[in-house]
Amino acid sequence: MAYCDWKHKRLPTEFEWEYAARFGQSEDPRYAFGDEYLHEGDYLANIWSGVFPLVNNGDDGFLYTSPAGHFGTTPAGLTDMAGNVWEWTSSIYRPYYERHNPEFENVAEEMVESMERVQRGGSYLCDPKFCHGFRVSARSHSTPDSSLMHVGFRCATSME
Repeated sequence: MAYCDWKHKRLPTEFEWEYAARFGQSEDPRYAFGDEYLHEGDYLANIWSGVFPLVNNGDDGFLYTSPAGHFGTTPAGLTDMAGNVWEWTSSIYRPYYERHNPEFENVAEEMVESMERVQRGGSYLCDPKFCHGFRVSARSHSTPDSSLMHVGFRCATSME
């Protein structure tokens, strides 16, 4: 949050993140880059390849995180919208069926700061046979004080 503030930006909301991941697609794509994670044998994102969770063989070129932008851009010109690291959003986590629950609108500010936030995009630890977290529709969550090697963020700005 401090980095985004310093750049005069903010974390995207969950719905902004998903809209950005789908932008430029004529249908609802499975992934930010289309419907397949392999193209002619090449990986289109940094994900687990091998025997999960025992051996990541690095067929995508990486055992851990990859450099930002390594796998190219989406039709919207964004990089790393799938795989590599889960990305924080500013949205408080709640199941989709509760997202319009008015109880969440009147939560005390000190409680809001500790509530779990939504993460999107999946990570290099996601295997398509198990968690498949790099799908555009996939989501995870954690408390804001969590620090994990496969979680990162991107900053957003409002278009006016």
